[in-house]
Amino acid sequence: MGTGDDACKYSCRTPSDTLEWIHAIIDFLRPYRFFLDAHVVNFFKDRLWETVDEEWIDCLRKEPVEKILQIPSGVVQDYWPASLKEYVLTLRSLSLPRDQADLQEVFPGVRVATLNNVISQGMNPKKKHEIEALAAVIGSISRKVGANTIVDVGSGQGYLAQVLSFEHELSVVAVDASPHHGSVTDARAKRIEKYYAAKVSRSENKGFGMPRTVTCQVLSPAMLKDVSSSLVQLDDLENPTIFREQTDGKVMKGNHGSETPSPLKANDKSSLILAGLHACGDLSVTMLRTFMECDEVKAVVSIGCCYNLLSEGGSNETDNQCGFPVSRGAKSASFYLGKNARDLACQSPERCRALGEAAGLHNLGLHVFRAAFQMVLLEYFPEVISRSPTIGRQGKALRRQLNRRILESNAGSTLAENPFHDEPSAYPETLNEESRSVDRYSTFVKFCKSGLARLGLHDSQHIKYSRVWKETEEYSELVGPYWTLRVALGPVLETLLLLDRLLFLQEQGNALTHTVIVPLFDPVLSPRNVALIAEKV
Repeated sequence: MGTGDDACKYSCRTPSDTLEWIHAIIDFLRPYRFFLDAHVVNFFKDRLWETVDEEWIDCLRKEPVEKILQIPSGVVQDYWPASLKEYVLTLRSLSLPRDQADLQEVFPGVRVATLNNVISQGMNPKKKHEIEALAAVIGSISRKVGANTIVDVGSGQGYLAQVLSFEHELSVVAVDASPHHGSVTDARAKRIEKYYAAKVSRSENKGFGMPRTVTCQVLSPAMLKDVSSSLVQLDDLENPTIFREQTDGKVMKGNHGSETPSPLKANDKSSLILAGLHACGDLSVTMLRTFMECDEVKAVVSIGCCYNLLSEGGSNETDNQCGFPVSRGAKSASFYLGKNARDLACQSPERCRALGEAAGLHNLGLHVFRAAFQMVLLEYFPEVISRSPTIGRQGKALRRQLNRRILESNAGSTLAENPFHDEPSAYPETLNEESRSVDRYSTFVKFCKSGLARLGLHDSQHIKYSRVWKETEEYSELVGPYWTLRVALGPVLETLLLLDRLLFLQEQGNALTHTVIVPLFDPVLSPRNVALIAEKV
């Protein structure tokens, strides 16, 4: 067994280094266009296994699921074909490191503290882990650049904004497109404020402010720049006027959340930091452009998400506001990703590897069901196929149903500790297990009926589920190898998107003093864990 953990030979220290890395990725990806443009839902419809090297498929079709699930993490077996090993290991060598960095080493003096139960209420373990690390890093950067106002872009329910306000005593403005999120942020902050107010004795004369909220759909750097610039021009922060545009064109005042004055004073000529935890699609790129265009913004901390929602352009000047590519160097390569490839960039090799045998079999089985359901739609509802139907998170719903059924029928057994134990797998280990095949078929029918209902389509006795299942089950053991070979491209695609953003900043010349791209979180807990951080003079 081998891995490519230590095989990365690329650097992004200089613009030329970064561009070389980008070109290496693009050169590698070009022959695998068939993976980038495909979608596993069309596995049976388009006979996707026929696009892959036959030697690879023959090798992987009988491999244990644990070994297949390690492919996206760059793990190979010695007895695999040389070309297959080269594919997996090269992908690994082209990818940015994803293991969580030593934050003390990258940000000397950073203070990562465990959040108390009051301010972390409502956070799941993933969110709590992210907020603890990111808030500490932002606090460290704010001290370094002398900025005590943070603009939390795409703030959601305000978790980051509140920790920055109450724990790090920074002035924070939470910007989000959802009025509901703004209301939730304000209500939650008021509850938290009572706890912190009780902790502070009068003799300490210590003050903190609640996050101000702005409801604004940030559509361009100019809009975010206007919001950011206005923050340092306020004459009276107890009655700030921050304007936002709604879709109806009306100008509205932002909500500033609390009557408690912010620590920031308008005459401080304070500078700002733009921060975004998983700012969706183009929003992360808009933050970078705003950082370069707005003098008041001294640093940016961006952790992207939802690459499938990025707009994509080419090398023309008219494509300047697209989410990819943004750097001149990447534009000159004239490489188009497409939605399926951008969606693939969101895949997590660490979570794939951590699934384990039972959960892995179940996960691959769901891909079998969805691809077979596509054949049902193709034959009986062809007009629906052209709309690229989405049936929602069928997999999670199906897993909950199966687990509930198992637990109910085995109350008090060890199944309560391991709900996947003895679960009938939808992914066939062999093709001659008649009883397991019956179980898979009945689950497939339930999957199809649920999918039809979600699409608003009527089930019919004329639908020959058994025939569709028989025709597809023969090739179902190939879904796992194909899916993992394709998922292995995810980290490289994400690396390409992030390097493009990094190069965009590097191309600006001497305006920056420090630019770093670093994984801040545990990749199993938080797959989108790489932060792009830049500071101005």
